[in-house]
Amino acid sequence: MQKTGLYALAGITLFALVFAFVPTGRRDAGTGVTLSGVELRLYPSRDPDAVWSFRAAKVDSDPLQNRTRLTGLSGGQRVVKEKDARGRYTGRMTLDARLTTPDLTIDGQDNMTTRQARITLVKECADIDLTGNEQTLVRIEGGRGFYAPVAKVRSPFLNGDYQKLQMGFDFNIEDVDNDNSVTYSDLDTTERCVNGQRVKA
Repeated sequence: MQKTGLYALAGITLFALVFAFVPTGRRDAGTGVTLSGVELRLYPSRDPDAVWSFRAAKVDSDPLQNRTRLTGLSGGQRVVKEKDARGRYTGRMTLDARLTTPDLTIDGQDNMTTRQARITLVKECADIDLTGNEQTLVRIEGGRGFYAPVAKVRSPFLNGDYQKLQMGFDFNIEDVDNDNSVTYSDLDTTERCVNGQRVKA
C-alpha cells in the first residue's frame, strides 16, 4: 500500500515537472498585427481639426509598445475641417499639407517619426525637406507642427537652410538654431502661389 502511494506521488510529481516545461501557445504567440495594402486615416487627439490619410504597403502594429509602423508609404496628406464664421464645422475639408516619406512610425500620442520626409504646405506652395540623424528623428506632432535636426525650405517668397527647425503647419518658424541657419528672402521672385500651385508672376 505504501509503495502504491509512493508510485502515485512520483507519477504526479513527474507529470507536474513535464507540464511546467512544455511551452504554451500564449507564451509563443505574437502580440502584434501585420496588414498589407492598407488605406488608413489618423485623427490626432491633440489636433481635432485635422485628419491625416495614408496608403501603406505594410502596416505593423505593436500594442505592447503602443506603436504602429507604416512602410511603402504613399498618398500622405493632412486635411483640415472647415469652420464657418461662428466656429461651427461646415462638413467640408481643405487640403493643408502633403507628406512624402518611405516609412513612418506612429506612437500612442499620435506623434509621427521618420528618418527623412518632405512636407508640402499647400497654401504657401512651400516644400520643406526634413532630415533626421542617429540621435534625433524627424518628428511630426499633432496640434503643433514638425521638427527636424536639418531642414531645407523652398517657397516662392522664402527659402532657407535650417538647423533644429520647429515649424507650425501655418508656415510659422517657432524655433531654430539661429547660429547655424540661413534665410533667403527673394523680393524679386517671379513666382507666386495660387490655389496651391506655383505660377509665374
